[in-house]
Amino acid sequence: MARHFFAALTQNPISLAGTALAVATLTLIVALFIVHAVGFEGGPYLGIVTFLILPMFFVLGLLMIPVGIYRQRKRAAKLAAEGKAPPLFPVIDLNQETTRKAMVIFLVLTLVNIVVIAGATYKGVEVMDSTAFCGLACHAVMEPEHTAHSRSPHSRVGCVDCHIGPGADWFVKSKMDGAWQLVAVALDIYPRPIHTPLHDLRPARDTCEQCHWPTVFVGDKLKIDTIYDEDEANTELKSAILLKVGGLAGRESSGIHWHVDPNIEIRYRSDPSRMEVYDIEMTLADGTKKVFLADNMPEDPGEWRTMDCVDCHNRPTHIYRHPGEELDILMSGGKIDKTLPYIKREGVRIIEEADYETKEDARIGVAESLQAFYRENYPDLVVEKAAAITEAADALGDIYSWNVFPHMNVRWDTYPDHSGHPPIRSRENAPGCFRCHNREHKTAEGEGISRNCTLCHTVLATREENPEILQELNP
Repeated sequence: MARHFFAALTQNPISLAGTALAVATLTLIVALFIVHAVGFEGGPYLGIVTFLILPMFFVLGLLMIPVGIYRQRKRAAKLAAEGKAPPLFPVIDLNQETTRKAMVIFLVLTLVNIVVIAGATYKGVEVMDSTAFCGLACHAVMEPEHTAHSRSPHSRVGCVDCHIGPGADWFVKSKMDGAWQLVAVALDIYPRPIHTPLHDLRPARDTCEQCHWPTVFVGDKLKIDTIYDEDEANTELKSAILLKVGGLAGRESSGIHWHVDPNIEIRYRSDPSRMEVYDIEMTLADGTKKVFLADNMPEDPGEWRTMDCVDCHNRPTHIYRHPGEELDILMSGGKIDKTLPYIKREGVRIIEEADYETKEDARIGVAESLQAFYRENYPDLVVEKAAAITEAADALGDIYSWNVFPHMNVRWDTYPDHSGHPPIRSRENAPGCFRCHNREHKTAEGEGISRNCTLCHTVLATREENPEILQELNP
């Protein structure tokens, strides 16, 4: 019986190809499973290749076997009816020394091929799992996000860690979405800019809380910003704010991260952009539930969403900054000479007015504009501080390159940042906290959501040259 079965497998090319495909994929599955079992983590791509893609080819090979047998028998019956003998494969006689040597060489080469293919597959998984692959494979589309990621606090965190997270289920979902994205890129029909927020993004508690979790959102944080005025002297100013981060750590939650206390659930409905929040439902630890309704409730307020990290920290990695913020950072770090007259004001003006098709043109145009300002207003400085002006022009070119992407219609104010609120200059169109804390949401009893700023922070100094608080901290 077994002899007839194996003969059927090898007497037609379709079954033979199916057998080869099934054996090869099965070998790869076993090899990759062993690689995974001994501790080599290849990320979600390794699991999907091992347990989804390769099994599909294995099943395909198995299906080819009966198809080939059926076609072979049908063909043999037809030839028999015509009085002809069915075609035969060459006979492999292992009694011959040359045949045995050829078989040994064939088996050795097959083993080598399996090892090479397994290694290449694993390396391919590793490459596809990298940030460079995610950010540069579709360079024109993902250049803004890749550039912002490389300068962010999460620059050493891989894209898949946040956009996919652990496990294969969300990986499969993301790759199914990615299949359409590949088509959109190939046909040049993708949106410019990419639309946000991503409504099918995995819940932040499955991704963000792999590193950040509520029990360590504890205490207060002193935040000091160095700002330069737009006067001739670029006067250095300081702002200081005490952020009440809050958290648990064995006590009742408070402060900013009260919103993500695991014992409290906050849900809301909003427009697709999440800029306009309609109704809010709060369930406390003791089961008390309150619903706050807005005055502008539409007929269809959309689906309920459970609040999580990204409802406030919606740009934790892909951060774009206003030219003024970038200039403050570079001037504070000594990258731009702050003694250059009006460098803050003119730097902001030049970048805000810049309108170029390419970054190369922008660098040339920005440098020419800065040189022209100093030639016209401070001709002596053009010679005295030629190097400083050139360095400042290069820095302005960097700021433009980091925050403006004409081909994707992206610049620093394209995407709202909700991790705060106005009147910060770059957040004029991002209400942030005030989406909910705006005195417009009320319960049926008339209770509103608090707008007491001291619940989340205490302002210690605002744009002061020598704040008293800093004198006390640095006597």
